[in-house]
Amino acid sequence: MTQQTVSRRTALQGLVAAALGAPGLAAAQPAGAVNFIGWSAAVDQVKLHIAAFERDTGLHVNYENFPWAQFRTALVTRLVGDAPIDVAWISDAWLPEFVEAGWLADIEDMPGLKHYGSETSAYCNQSMTYKGKQYGLSYYGDHMSFMVNTDVMQKAGIAAPPTTWDEVVAQCLKIKAAGIMEYPLLLSLGADTWLIEFVSALSFSFGGSFVDDKGDSVMGAPGGGAVAAAKWLHAAIHTHKILAPGAVETVELNGLRAFGSGAHAFTIEPTYRIRSLNDPAQATAAGKIRPALMPMGGAHGTHDTCGWIRFYGMTPAAKADRARRERTVKFIEYFGGRDTHGDYSLQKLLLLDVGLPSCAVPLAQDSAVQGFWERWAGGGAVIAEQAMKARKKDVISPWFGEWVETSNQAWQSICLGRATPEAALGAAGAKWNELKRAFR
Repeated sequence: MTQQTVSRRTALQGLVAAALGAPGLAAAQPAGAVNFIGWSAAVDQVKLHIAAFERDTGLHVNYENFPWAQFRTALVTRLVGDAPIDVAWISDAWLPEFVEAGWLADIEDMPGLKHYGSETSAYCNQSMTYKGKQYGLSYYGDHMSFMVNTDVMQKAGIAAPPTTWDEVVAQCLKIKAAGIMEYPLLLSLGADTWLIEFVSALSFSFGGSFVDDKGDSVMGAPGGGAVAAAKWLHAAIHTHKILAPGAVETVELNGLRAFGSGAHAFTIEPTYRIRSLNDPAQATAAGKIRPALMPMGGAHGTHDTCGWIRFYGMTPAAKADRARRERTVKFIEYFGGRDTHGDYSLQKLLLLDVGLPSCAVPLAQDSAVQGFWERWAGGGAVIAEQAMKARKKDVISPWFGEWVETSNQAWQSICLGRATPEAALGAAGAKWNELKRAFR
């Protein structure tokens, strides 16, 4: 299998979206416009910002969006068909694959965009970089947060959140012994798209990595952080019985609802979920949920967690044409950086209206942003500190999409007691190395 073969397979998978039939950006567009495609999230906020951009710059925006479930396929179809796309929302998980396919242009020679790196969280910059080159500015950035139910803790006589995974076990056993609940810990370990974020956060907190500096697998290494995390997870289910065996069937959305009901003391969730967890209209436990630093695991533990981003990526066709490039750079800066008034206005709007955190470090000093975190999280200090300890998924690669299912199966087999951590993660690592060799 060659590099070209992998990219071609991806392209062919996208061609099925032709059945969608929407002409969209494939149709003729007015000259002098920015052609932008995104998924159907925060549509009202995006349209509001487009109107402001058009007013402030005099440029027109052709905006098209698709539901998230269809978006990647629709975007690939248009890229393969040379539709006149200038900029699109891109997932960090697609970055290497899209670059190798020739669908994204780097911004290394665009100082007006590059300088935002100094105002951006480190994991966000890392997540927009492939082979030493940056490919855009962020749409939003988030990380996995350890969350606690303060009401349950108080009932059990627990004064402070756990700081290590051993303390998680001890506090859960205390809650169980008090008869408060059978399974104080909730983790969503169902095989959905969130599982890699959950297990990455857990492995990072044990001081682990899935791959080394050369990109080769170390996930199955005896004594490594990933194996240590997997052993802890297995013990939480089968030895301590603080985590329900049914966790392997719990997808993130169902886990969110269960934790919001007040049925558990501790969980890991994306940070942006904190608003819905503390909204009385959505959660019984509202007002009782607080973020804490990710517990440390084992002798080499850290408070590190897993972060991810979505970003604005420019197409090579837009970069190659001087006029299109100038329009697109203005758009990316206005939407992913500061607007013409010097404000991170869209990032602020997305947080206040939708609850999406951003990569823009200066926004932590904004009074409205501080008020948001005070209302929904009891303050933003822990969230800001955790963001500084977020790491990008180290398995993002051109073959990530082919490998991740093997990883999901490995972690689920560990949780079910069907394979040892060394064997299961060793098999996932072997698959990783096989795909890596085939890509060369």
